[in-house]
Amino acid sequence: MVDVMPDLKTIVTTNVSSATVSIIEKIAVTGPGGPPPGAPNPGQGTGAGAPPPGSPRTDWNQTLIPVGNGDEGFDISPDHKEIWTANAQDGTISIIDFTAKKVVQTLNANVRGANRLKFTPDGKLVFVSSLGGADAVVLDAATRSEVKRIPIGHGAAGIEMQPDGSRVFIACTPDNYVVVIDLKSLQVTAHIDAGPNPDGMAWAHQM
Repeated sequence: MVDVMPDLKTIVTTNVSSATVSIIEKIAVTGPGGPPPGAPNPGQGTGAGAPPPGSPRTDWNQTLIPVGNGDEGFDISPDHKEIWTANAQDGTISIIDFTAKKVVQTLNANVRGANRLKFTPDGKLVFVSSLGGADAVVLDAATRSEVKRIPIGHGAAGIEMQPDGSRVFIACTPDNYVVVIDLKSLQVTAHIDAGPNPDGMAWAHQM
């Protein structure tokens, strides 16, 4: 799972095997110009060599944040203050302070097998799906407490929020359908036949 911030200067990704989250940031650095020792200089022979020593340039800096085992599904809160990760093996959720780059709380959320996590557009609720669970788990983002478990099938994967905040679509992979949940009532309102093994989804805007 990868999320790129709108300014294209920060990337967040989960690392399942190492139980970590990477925050990768584009930074300005000043250092020796030219390629690494032993690497060819593409400017040789053309008069267009590498930047002179001391010239400003950009690079990428990675911060690794330990979370729970089997972290995969994650989302960034709409206000960009927190990163929530679902830790499939532990059944926990790690909450990371985006600015401080550290875990500030771990929720014993009982979400074993979780592989996707998504904030509602208003940032008030968090949905978690599990490949091995029959329910979609709904959490209150402010109180960190469980709101509801919604029966949706025999397991689920991808979660897609309708941009206007009215509905959420969850791909129920074993059942070959996408379930539609009203975000006000938190009730299932429809099932969409999606063919075999639905998973990832994206919201398309027609021009």
